[in-house]
Amino acid sequence: MTPPRKIELLAPARNLECGIEAVNHGADAVYIGAPKFGARAAATNSLEDIRQLTEYAHLYNVRIYVTVNILLHDEELAETERMIWKLYRIGVDALIVQDMGITRLNLPPIPLHASTQTDNRTVEKVRFLADAGFRQVVLARELSLDEIASIHRECPDVPLEVFVHGALCVSYSGQCYVSQACFGRSANRGECAQFCRLPFSLIDADGKIIIRDKHLLSLKDLNQSDRLEQLLDAGATSLKIEGRLKDVGYVKNVTAAYRQKLDAIFERRKEYMRASSGISHFNFRPQLDKSFNRGFTHYFLEGRTNDIGSPDSPKSLGEFMGHLKEQRGNWLSVAGVKPFHNGDGVCFLDEQGHLQGFRVNRVEGNKLYWAGNVLRLKPRTLLYRNQDQEFDRLLARPSAERKIGVSWQLTENAFGFSLALSDEDNNQAVMAFPYPKVPAHTPQATNLRIQLAKLGNTPYAETTPAEISLTANWFLPSSVLTEWRRQMVERLTKLRRINYRQELAVWSPTHHVYPTSSLTYLGNVMNTEARSFYTEHGVKSITSAYEKQAALGAALMFCRHCLRYSMGWCPVYQKGHSPYREPYYLVSSNGRRFRLEFDCKHCQMKVYGDKAQ
Repeated sequence: MTPPRKIELLAPARNLECGIEAVNHGADAVYIGAPKFGARAAATNSLEDIRQLTEYAHLYNVRIYVTVNILLHDEELAETERMIWKLYRIGVDALIVQDMGITRLNLPPIPLHASTQTDNRTVEKVRFLADAGFRQVVLARELSLDEIASIHRECPDVPLEVFVHGALCVSYSGQCYVSQACFGRSANRGECAQFCRLPFSLIDADGKIIIRDKHLLSLKDLNQSDRLEQLLDAGATSLKIEGRLKDVGYVKNVTAAYRQKLDAIFERRKEYMRASSGISHFNFRPQLDKSFNRGFTHYFLEGRTNDIGSPDSPKSLGEFMGHLKEQRGNWLSVAGVKPFHNGDGVCFLDEQGHLQGFRVNRVEGNKLYWAGNVLRLKPRTLLYRNQDQEFDRLLARPSAERKIGVSWQLTENAFGFSLALSDEDNNQAVMAFPYPKVPAHTPQATNLRIQLAKLGNTPYAETTPAEISLTANWFLPSSVLTEWRRQMVERLTKLRRINYRQELAVWSPTHHVYPTSSLTYLGNVMNTEARSFYTEHGVKSITSAYEKQAALGAALMFCRHCLRYSMGWCPVYQKGHSPYREPYYLVSSNGRRFRLEFDCKHCQMKVYGDKAQ
């Protein structure tokens, strides 16, 4: 019989607090930024914090992945190597990397995962990375179920990591250079300037305005919570939540929501199982629409759809609450089904399509009294809540605890008693305790079980009543049992840490052929070690990374999202025809123009800078 496939829920951590709460709320793995060289420059963490998180997580068999996923300059390689050794020594389970130069360093036996920034969207690329030694490959966000299934079918031995929730980059990850070109801040160096969240006007070749002042490159947030089973069946083994810049409330809510969804699937589908230990118990009901979101989309999971853009605002809309019924004086009434609370944040789109909002000062039934000034709203304006005061209070308190299932066995020996404490992973702590055997005046079994079950502030919870196997009704004081229980918990905890299996990977040179014989700036080759890596794998021509030498006339973004399709003018899918003359341009608020090119052969939209006009 084939054993169940372990499925990993992978949660983000901006810092130690977020990481611990990700574990508490059901993550099977957590990814967190290194002290340096991560793709979120604003989310770095000290070695000591990563060590504490690793120690806490490993108790639950939760893995810790550290992001070292920027392109590195030659002068940074030695420092990176030293940092990787330190991360290995504190018990980190894997590194998520982009720069192939890292594979040529003197590495400890630590697994490497290929970041989504290595642009993993083909069977050939995934196969190459796996053969090069990468233990897990993070797929491009843009892939469909069929494309994921095809990669899994051709690479069944490769663990595939897919994004299931959070913010979306409009360009393929690792293939976006517009932030570097415009602001000198490289996304591949962890300093993205969020160009795709800016407002633009769309004009045609004759200067006619097609769309004015909209966030045309801003996408809704990914939400695959109702497509998890399909992703598992397609071959995904690691389900990743985006959000290393998000706050702890986001991590709690989103991790808990996906934990519940996955556990419900595992209950029905025994061929799948969770990848870590312990059950999380929540003090709140997870609701994805209450955390930061720009509206939700399945993106390209089921092919092209017209619901992926968020042109009105890059800010969070939150949850839909109803529509305006009436507005008078300093209040308005809402026709909706959800109640508001004092202090809630309310937002709406004004007549120009701009996001506006106000804070609720007082609620009386369906009447909202606001604080400050509020615009006159159109009748039936849609209202959203982007801050739920009551929900935030719940998440600000301890909102989950995670318990590892254990069972007790109490027996006697020649000089006293023996206790065995077994956990759900088949670890067993056994201790013998010298103690006189004194007959009790009343039955003791119930009290013995009650005392042993008192595991409240430990990582453990009893799954079945203690097994009592004594030859007589011996008396054991509660104070004695309390001390024995404490010692047993300490012994089991030490045993779990000793028995934690840290995956090892010995890195050795490989020489299989890279899928192409030449690399343009899109290969992101920044340093001499990365260049040597590709040369050893058969690449004959290598152009330096854009960040090292800007390529004249280069496309700055490669997007599966297509504005021509959004307008209904796609000649392939919609057989549409535009009334405007190409090329089209995006014009920013400061007047800079960016030319659009529609590459129908590869079904993508390219964005070029001013100098490429």
